[in-house]
Amino acid sequence: MSFLNKLGKKIAIDLGTATVIIYENNKGIILQEPSFVALDVKTNKVLAVGEEARRMLGRTPASIKVVRPLKDGVIADFEVAELMLKSFLQRVGVKNKFIKPLIMVCIPVGVTGVESRAVLDAAIQVGARKAFLIEEPVAAAIGAGLQIEKAEGSMVIDIGGGTTEIAVLSLGGIVVGESIRVGGDKFDEALVRYVRENYNLVIGEATAEEIKINIGSADPEFTAKFEVKGRDLMTGLPRHIELSAAESNKAFKELLESIGQGARRVLEKTPPELSADIVEKGIILTGGGSLLNGIDKFISQKTEVGAFVADDPLVCVAEGTGQALSELDKISNVLSTGQQSISS
Repeated sequence: MSFLNKLGKKIAIDLGTATVIIYENNKGIILQEPSFVALDVKTNKVLAVGEEARRMLGRTPASIKVVRPLKDGVIADFEVAELMLKSFLQRVGVKNKFIKPLIMVCIPVGVTGVESRAVLDAAIQVGARKAFLIEEPVAAAIGAGLQIEKAEGSMVIDIGGGTTEIAVLSLGGIVVGESIRVGGDKFDEALVRYVRENYNLVIGEATAEEIKINIGSADPEFTAKFEVKGRDLMTGLPRHIELSAAESNKAFKELLESIGQGARRVLEKTPPELSADIVEKGIILTGGGSLLNGIDKFISQKTEVGAFVADDPLVCVAEGTGQALSELDKISNVLSTGQQSISS
């Protein structure tokens, strides 16, 4: 490793659809903010980024729009994503123009070459000296403490804001993997739709997120209730209802089935020797979606394999990306296939 590589900062970025987490070697998590940007509609000037922008959601005048530059785990609006990343990196002190940092960003399994290049370009544009990509399940497994470099099978399901990444890993790489475009955002949309169809009540994205956090459940037997406020479709006036956890489970049914079926498909393609390891070790769940009540029990029922949630599922991907970046000389096979570092 070169002198500059040793001297410069090493920044790992979990560029999530819902949340951006930045990890710096020797410091740990240095930023965790929602992936939102508030813009002036006329000038396209950035007015707020992260939590400040998220708080504006559904509360802005016509002159301001709140956008999310990432969709389904990849960059949907390159320009806004770049502005968001620059703002976050400046906030954590990545300003040294002489010694630029090494940056590693995680990406979903199976992204296209164009999508991968967009992520690499964004990292270079925000000031990286070199940029690298790592697939999310690999980063999640490393962050969860799995010894993926060994010749034994480990299975990870990372449920993020835009995608669910399912993979079986061995010898430092993905043996079988699948990315499903189901994540926290789709769960929120399902709640908005359910409340509208069953109660004639219109709720916003932020309210749906609140419902999910408080009573969202993958277990139909979970009992809890939550007061939901919104606008009545018939009268146009404010109204509130009481929603149960069992109803959230009904709203989530199709999405949960998609994740369960995806896990089964990956297991069906897994070599028998690795399958035996997975049965013995179980399936590890990471990402914000793994905090959904009863999701481990649901996955276990669908796959007939034990499942458990990682100790700190929200930051597993970021921490794993940081660990991979610190061992760059040793983990060339962990980096995304066909992706090379590029210099500015």
